[in-house]
Amino acid sequence: MKHLFRKKTLAVLLEEVQGENRLKRILGPVALTSLGVGAIIGTGIFVLIGVAAHDKAGPAVTLSFAIAGLACIFAALCYAEFASMAPVAGSAYTYAYATLGELFAWIIGWDLILEYAVASATVAHGWSHYFQDFIGIFGLGVPELLSRAPLDFDPATGMLTGTGALFDLPAVVITAIVTTVLVKGIRESSGFNTAMVVIKVAIVLLVIVLGAMYVNPANWQPFAPFGYSGFSIFGRTVLGEVGAGGAPVGVLAGAAMIFFAYIGFDSISTHAEEAINPQRDVPIALIASLVICTILYIAVATVITGMVPYDQINIDAPVSNAFKQVGIGWAQFLVSLGAITGITSVLLVMMLSQPRIFLAMARDGLLPKNVFGAIHEKYRTPWKSTILTGVFVSILAAFLPLRLLAELVNIGTLFAFVVVCAAVLIMRKKHPEAHRPFRAPLVPFVPLAGIFTCLLLMFSLPAENWVRLIAWLLIGLCIYFFYGRRHSELRRQQQ
Repeated sequence: MKHLFRKKTLAVLLEEVQGENRLKRILGPVALTSLGVGAIIGTGIFVLIGVAAHDKAGPAVTLSFAIAGLACIFAALCYAEFASMAPVAGSAYTYAYATLGELFAWIIGWDLILEYAVASATVAHGWSHYFQDFIGIFGLGVPELLSRAPLDFDPATGMLTGTGALFDLPAVVITAIVTTVLVKGIRESSGFNTAMVVIKVAIVLLVIVLGAMYVNPANWQPFAPFGYSGFSIFGRTVLGEVGAGGAPVGVLAGAAMIFFAYIGFDSISTHAEEAINPQRDVPIALIASLVICTILYIAVATVITGMVPYDQINIDAPVSNAFKQVGIGWAQFLVSLGAITGITSVLLVMMLSQPRIFLAMARDGLLPKNVFGAIHEKYRTPWKSTILTGVFVSILAAFLPLRLLAELVNIGTLFAFVVVCAAVLIMRKKHPEAHRPFRAPLVPFVPLAGIFTCLLLMFSLPAENWVRLIAWLLIGLCIYFFYGRRHSELRRQQQ
């Protein structure tokens, strides 16, 4: 059993990123913050705000954003401490390997694969809806058979239903384009992302300023039609009301759903190995991107729920449709264009992060090195795993519904945050002498608060998400015991 919990020292982690099999250090604080904003602003504002307001929280979705943002702030401070100590690819997986041991590292790495891959598929879905909304302005459209996934999730019954379509063609096309850009190189990907971030932040500010002129305060009443709680344990509501299909509803339930909107900030830590000065730049980028996006999220949520009654918000394209409902056609055009740009940058950063997790696990021998650890000789990118990620994301986006994917991502991400917060406590206890260029403040309060708030949101998700998470982790454990454990580099070195 002791071999399952063998740990890697910080010295070993830093030594592994030397030599030819390492990534280029070309990202400064502005580029890293841009990656964070690129990953965060997009799906939360342009897609999930509609689902959360319509089905879960009503106008009180603004409080849901605030609660989810608070949980992320606690986790971000813990991420920042680890990223400054071990500026290597791998994010929470690497931190778990140094503190909790190989088995827990595998579990969290496998969980991160679920987070980034399924998040990418969810974002591709959102892109498809806004793209179709955008071309619809010009009287164009995608054939019905190729316009959406063949399955949809009915929250009233908790069952999957058929849509009559074959697959979501726009989602597949955008995934293929992004995969091509990512294989080309991190510099090109970062520049492409920065340009898109500038455009979408400008559109978000336009939404806030222009939309505020059309706010009707009466639309904010009742402010919390589903209540202020929505806390459940494994799908059984403890505090608050029960919604359609027995799912919890309320502010906490809304926070658990729109938590997806914040997951991009932790992707910054996966690029620590590509940062010029990771000890300084990564903590700055983590905290700056999170604060900026939280303020913008709350502002947009306030405006949209003020423009349109919460039960009339369009779920697929809530922001552009809100302007359509108040009769501002030209704004609908700009918002749809901004949404397409914004969601593209989210997809790019998510799919940029996934292969870095594969790379870290392959370096440790837990996944085949010739595939997941392969670095392109010219572009210096993990090109094979990037292509595999693109294929996997395309399949998920083509055939599975948005609601199902969004909640599955959330529980995996929250689990990762709990592990990182716990790892900070363990490292402070076992290795107080370790050099920490950035130290999370108010320890142990901050990591304990992060663990508590993330668990609170995890329990506020429907029960089936726990079943899916456990099933995914069991599949991962089978792979670990039949392949990863036997090929572990740390095991080989110790033997």
